[in-house]
Amino acid sequence: MSELADRLAIQDVMTRYAAGVDDRDMAQYRACFADDVEIVGFGSESVHGADVWVADVVQKLSVFGATQHMLGPQLVTLNGDKASARTDVQALHYMKDDPETTLTLWATYFTDLRRESVGWKISRHELVRRGTRIQKG
Repeated sequence: MSELADRLAIQDVMTRYAAGVDDRDMAQYRACFADDVEIVGFGSESVHGADVWVADVVQKLSVFGATQHMLGPQLVTLNGDKASARTDVQALHYMKDDPETTLTLWATYFTDLRRESVGWKISRHELVRRGTRIQKG
């Protein structure tokens, strides 16, 4: 695969990641991760394993109605069958019980990926929060 094709494939992984959450398509979301993924920064403790992480996300999403994760371009570094990506994100979370209230998160994802037989998969994913705001009505 060419460097350009790898970069586009990694961009697609990150886009499927965001769309999977927003569309509540957990099969699509799960497909973004290596089985042994490590997740950091989404809570007080790291999470290990894609199935554990997806179950955690389903629980976390239960308090929200719609969400929208808007990703900035990825700054990708390739190293053979491994890669890292830095992605800025702004995520809107509409509260399920109060749709007039919105939680906005500004953050950066630091994501390690590896090429597997089925394509690029996230092997480590870290959220670094930049700020949050709750806006009512």
